[in-house]
Order: sequence, then structure tokens, then C-alpha cells
Amino acid sequence: MTHGKLHGTGMNPLTAKERERFDFAVIANWIAAGEHVLDLGCGDGRLLRYLNENKGITGYGVEIDDNSVLGCIRNGIDVIQIDIEGGLSGFEDKSFSHAIISQALQAMHSTERILGEMLRVAGEAIVSFPNFAYRVNREAIAAGHMPVSEDLPYEWYDTPNVRFFTIVDFEALCDKLGIEILERLAFDVFGQPVTDDPNLNGSLAFYRLARKA
Repeated sequence: MTHGKLHGTGMNPLTAKERERFDFAVIANWIAAGEHVLDLGCGDGRLLRYLNENKGITGYGVEIDDNSVLGCIRNGIDVIQIDIEGGLSGFEDKSFSHAIISQALQAMHSTERILGEMLRVAGEAIVSFPNFAYRVNREAIAAGHMPVSEDLPYEWYDTPNVRFFTIVDFEALCDKLGIEILERLAFDVFGQPVTDDPNLNGSLAFYRLARKA
């Protein structure tokens, strides 16, 4: 994992806590006040708590891990303990304004099914994920190693991630599934927006999605 200032930049990458707050703020910018939101793979519910405190949203978290479910309860979040890999059959069509999966899609096996279900139960989906094609990751692979970085902070032998994909890969999948990309944002490890070749220079990607008409 990279530590301290990145060579030649004089800047420090965001800390883990700063990255989490940054992730929450980007997502919140796409959520209108008072919306009804579903957060998939919600962990201990901190994103939903942030959205409730800052946007007055209502909604549910979905989580499978026992300890995370207990964390949701401690955070005052309504949580449903199910495995989202099996779908979201318990939720009616368009019962939420937004369905969110924040930096968890890469840990899912049923990628296509999850994206389809998100846009069945909600009018829009918000997805964020680490971009495997980020230049630092490419440099690690060129040196013969699996990448370990701020946004991919695990060694190959203990990572929860099962899908390693890029911005280009994700957009190709959206096209295949008939999903419209309403908005895309990419950022580097300093939290700065990237517009020049995001697939190379973006460490973290955010998407706002809808079904194509």
C-alpha cells in the first residue's frame, strides 16, 4: 500500500476516514432531501446515518454480516439481513428513489443480477467502486504484483474482492444491460476530480444510473 506523500506530488492521499466521508459526500450530492433510499451491502449503516443527518432521508440497509447488522442497530438504521446475491424479491418495483451500492460491487459474484435488481426496485442506482486500471495499480502489475493501494487496500490473499474491473469494463457492462449512465465522476487518491483519461488517472469512480428508455 502507498504511504505518505506520493512521489512528485507533495500531497498526502486521503486517510481512510477522510475517504469514507468523501465517498458519503459525493453520494449525498445525488440524493434529494427526504428521499427513500436502499443501501445494499450497507456495513454498519454509517452512509445511511450520514444521509439521514444531512438529507433527512428514509430507507433501509441490506447486510448479511452479523456484526455489521448489529452496527446498523447501534447507528439507529433500519436493516434487513439478507444476501443480496440472491436478489431483492422482498422489495416491490420502484419502491425507492435510489438504490446504492458503495464500494461493495467488487465483492459480489452476481454483478449483472444486482445491477438489474437495483434498477427494478429504484428509479436510479448509485454505484461507487475502485478502478482497477488506475495508473498505480497498472504499475504494480507491471512490476509483477497484485495492486495494493488506498482504494484497494488488501493483499491478494485476504481481499474480500472477487471482481476486479475498470471504468471501461463497467461502462461496457452498463451498455450490455441497457443501463443509461446519467452521470459519472472519477477522483484520484487525493479526492481531486479527474477528467483527463479517468480510466488511467481515476482511483475511485461514482456512477448515477437509470434504465434506458
